[in-house]
Amino acid sequence: MNLISILYSIAAFVVAIGVLVTIHEFGHYWVARKMGVKVLRFSVGFGKPLWTKVAGEDQTEYVIASIPLGGYVKMLDEREGDVEGNELDRAFNRKSVWRRFAIVAAGPIFNFIFAIAAYYLIYLAGVAGIKPVIGDVAIPSPAHTAGLVKQDLILSVNGIETPSWEKARFTLLEKSVDEQHLVLEVQGADLQIQQKVIDIANLGLLEDEQIDLLRKLGLSSWRPDSPTVIKEVIEDGAGEQAGIMPGDVIVSIDGFLIKNGDQWVNLIRASPEVPMNLIVDRGGANVSLTLVPKKMEVDNEVYGYVGVSSINQIPEEIRLEMEVVEQYGPVSALLQSLDKTWRMSWLTLRVLGKLVIGEASVKNLSGPITIAHYAGLSARIGFEQFLGFLAIISISLGVLNLLPVPMLDGGHLFYYLIEMIKGSPVSEAVEVTGQKIGIALLFGLMSLAIYNDLLRLVG
Repeated sequence: MNLISILYSIAAFVVAIGVLVTIHEFGHYWVARKMGVKVLRFSVGFGKPLWTKVAGEDQTEYVIASIPLGGYVKMLDEREGDVEGNELDRAFNRKSVWRRFAIVAAGPIFNFIFAIAAYYLIYLAGVAGIKPVIGDVAIPSPAHTAGLVKQDLILSVNGIETPSWEKARFTLLEKSVDEQHLVLEVQGADLQIQQKVIDIANLGLLEDEQIDLLRKLGLSSWRPDSPTVIKEVIEDGAGEQAGIMPGDVIVSIDGFLIKNGDQWVNLIRASPEVPMNLIVDRGGANVSLTLVPKKMEVDNEVYGYVGVSSINQIPEEIRLEMEVVEQYGPVSALLQSLDKTWRMSWLTLRVLGKLVIGEASVKNLSGPITIAHYAGLSARIGFEQFLGFLAIISISLGVLNLLPVPMLDGGHLFYYLIEMIKGSPVSEAVEVTGQKIGIALLFGLMSLAIYNDLLRLVG
């Protein structure tokens, strides 16, 4: 990754976190004011203030701070300082448990509202995708055992319609978390519609370090035969060392003609540290290169990679035939956005549960480095993709903050539920102990996530 890409990713990350933190904290701020609580400070970020403004009847201090990894809303509270007698009724701790519950819950709720709004705009504008037509089916594989064949069109997964590969992948992943079987309704090349059942009882999908669902099932997306063109060459990768350049068209490897991107990828993956004679078309002339894919090992599986990205120049008539646009009217778009937000939230919660009980690999946890990487990638693709990325991260923040972990919103909500049941607040000693446990858990979780990020970075 070059310096420009790194800076772009950092900028996209700062924008993403800034937007989502502002949305979250605004939820606390807005509901606190509606509940009659005086807000002293609204800060986006931690640490040294970069920008400060005091405004409003309550002279609230609005701050943008130097560390863009969170934020907070400071409210008038007797537990944090003296409160004048005429303002006691505006202190947070003096409000009823129901009002305090609403104020704390508002942050995560606003994260979900943002995700719904983002998906609503996306579905109104229309989501461009590709029909989920199956390409090569690995032998042996669960998909092959189920009887799936090349050029089957996936119509639905477990009863949920899948008009595009994006929806098919998400639904396959969603149903793979808890289901024992995936029921695919497919239309074959002969136009006959059949049901194919994939047994995933022993698949162990979430135990992998990096989830590649289609490959695990033995599926691939169908690609027509078309030239494979190098789009980007990563610095110090095997591709750059071999002399591959952006714009090169892959012609052959060791005399084997490359007809599409799948062939190119499969040959590279199968040849770690194996010298290969690569022929590329560069400006109309064939150029011979010696390519030695580097070795990557993930979960005891070794495969080759070259550090390049490529695109396929698909003929216009085929592209139009394969393209699908999911676009809905105002009411249908709202229903779709509510459904997508709910399904994504429930999937996130279930995967977290699998992590806790050891049925999912902790290596799948991602920290700020990975988030920054994907923020940069989505921002480079376009506004729609970046908005979708923000929606996913916003849902994750909402779910995580509702977990009953001290120091998180969910921890405070848990204390309030206890207060509602027993009729009095939990003791200060319990809160202090909870804070210590919460800090330790969050520190350990963040350390593990950053460690995973660094492994991916150097791996």
